[in-house]
Amino acid sequence: MLTTNQPILEYVMRIGILTGGGDCPGLNGVIRGVVTKGIKEYGYEFVGFRDGWKGPLEALTMPLDLATVKPILAKGGTILGSSRTNPFKIENGVERIKQNLADQGIDVLIAIGGEDTLGVATKLDALGVKVIGVPKTIDNDLNNTDFTFGFDTSVNIAMEAIDRLHTTAESHHRPLIVEVMGRHAGWIALHSGIGDWLAKEIEIKTGYQTRCTVLGHIQRGGTPSAFDRVLSSRFGLEAITAVHEGDFGKMMALHGTKIARVPLASATDVLKTVPFERYEEITSFFG
Repeated sequence: MLTTNQPILEYVMRIGILTGGGDCPGLNGVIRGVVTKGIKEYGYEFVGFRDGWKGPLEALTMPLDLATVKPILAKGGTILGSSRTNPFKIENGVERIKQNLADQGIDVLIAIGGEDTLGVATKLDALGVKVIGVPKTIDNDLNNTDFTFGFDTSVNIAMEAIDRLHTTAESHHRPLIVEVMGRHAGWIALHSGIGDWLAKEIEIKTGYQTRCTVLGHIQRGGTPSAFDRVLSSRFGLEAITAVHEGDFGKMMALHGTKIARVPLASATDVLKTVPFERYEEITSFFG
């Protein structure tokens, strides 16, 4: 029998991670959860793709190891950077991504993002790219998950601003309107305390001088709340478990208090808006 002293090389899975769309408190929590469990429990290697889908499109990478992710949980934004690049709107974009993933030896791609980012991930999944999705948006408008991380932080920022503006409104005997983010959904407005146009309408109809405050990108920035730190970490831990089990084409979701896996396509097929009965619940506080 022939023998050899050559060592048997064990294959190590390489996983790419990207964050796309608007920045959001909790993104780093997902990255930390994925990388920490992935290295400690499974021995995987990780590659961070910079600036959303622009990363795999242009092979913009950074290494991700335990030392890199250890201190990032409380840090706002994303250490990977972000953009709103859509490879399906760029000539040969999909082919370039596939080639760059192959060149980097990437077995699976974890995409952390909102409607647009996960929409791209869904299309790539249908084209044979192994993808796992993690839902991120301060707007809370992704379908098939009760909450997305970033939403709680944003609501608390808006709530604090509204509480502060109450004192000025009362002192000057005038209404103050606060415009919050939310894109096409009204979740932040509902949870933070039920724009320019509304202020003018109130002034016309009541005669009271009215002012409008636009919070804007303040709602995206800063350190994540305790809720968002825990939720983003749990999403990250479940995402890498899904990779290990080969459960691709799924998105992590919060159902009640449990983290579930749902079909990636279900996140973006319907926009989750505030149901009318939630507006009806708060009418008792007005008038």
